[in-house]
Amino acid sequence: MKRNDLSRSLVAFDQNSTLVAVVELSLKTWLVAGLVPGLSRRPLKKQPADPDALVARLGRWRDEAIEAGAEISRMVVAFEAGRDGFWLARFLRARGIEAYVIHPSSVAVAREHRRAKSDRIDTEMLMRAVLGWLRGEPKHCSMAAIPDLAEEDAKRPNREHQHLTEVRTGLVSRLKSALVRLGIRDFNVKLRKAAERLASLRTPEGEPLPANTLAELRRDFERLALVRAQIKTIEQTRLGRLAAAPRQGTHPMMLMLVKVLGIGVETADMLVHEAFTRSLRDRRAVARYGGLTGAPDESGSRRREKGLAKAGNARVRRGMLQLAWRWLMFQKGSALAQWYFARTADRRKDIRKTMIVALARKLLIALWRYATAGEPIAGVVLRPAQ
Repeated sequence: MKRNDLSRSLVAFDQNSTLVAVVELSLKTWLVAGLVPGLSRRPLKKQPADPDALVARLGRWRDEAIEAGAEISRMVVAFEAGRDGFWLARFLRARGIEAYVIHPSSVAVAREHRRAKSDRIDTEMLMRAVLGWLRGEPKHCSMAAIPDLAEEDAKRPNREHQHLTEVRTGLVSRLKSALVRLGIRDFNVKLRKAAERLASLRTPEGEPLPANTLAELRRDFERLALVRAQIKTIEQTRLGRLAAAPRQGTHPMMLMLVKVLGIGVETADMLVHEAFTRSLRDRRAVARYGGLTGAPDESGSRRREKGLAKAGNARVRRGMLQLAWRWLMFQKGSALAQWYFARTADRRKDIRKTMIVALARKLLIALWRYATAGEPIAGVVLRPAQ
């Protein structure tokens, strides 16, 4: 069995001494289903969204099992990954209860056009999947790696930066659309003093901007200035931490990646905290987690490729596709770039877009080996030491 394999349990499962519970989470209530040794019934209880109440309920079920003559040596709780994140798993593990977070997409469901759907049916489906996983049988479900609070918090600056960048892009598009609606097409809203020049703008008819539109544009510019300031604060704070403690935590790995020409601090931060700090067992796991593997469709004599599986981390996939194009600009002499140029020399239709995905996959694996094991990338150009 491979190490770090979360597709099956690594611990022997004794159903006569293991209390198993699955939880269907929602905002206000949780539905808890149990498999209790010694009891012929399968308890199913709805309770408030309270972790202490969940621990108390598990304790009562354990007492009932002991009264029925069973000996409970292990308690297992599982629930699907969702908005609640991993705090509940950490809460339960701190109290001696095994907690697992299920990948929702790894659980097989009925393919009927209109299948029945309810919380009770979902708990039955999760219980079947978890029991198969505990028995060590493959393909029942996969569990997500549970990060600690520090690992989860380290992802926030990059994710907030990405969100603010999208907000900034949306505000710029909104400003451009408002001006184009009035026939003004040659005004650059990205200029620092663009807000000050609004009063001097004139429409093609020679009229100034209408009062309501002018007020709306000024409010949008205020929001744009605020978003830009927040983005700058995030970037400066991150650079300050790297400069103050270059050997602390994941900083050495980030600084290694930044040395590669074409990789900036933002990309390095994303790769390190979204992918490279995880315990990925081999290059295939790295490519799958990055969502850069194919989705073959084979049946009988039919053989075709449906494109990317997109089952991994969308942030890593998007960032690597962007980095692959930059790699061809800044690292033309590297072995990976030369491989790409050789494969796309015939210039067939869409071959460049197809092969850029393969380049992104190879590049992700090469950067993973470089950042985690120090394995150099052939032909890569590094930034000069400062």
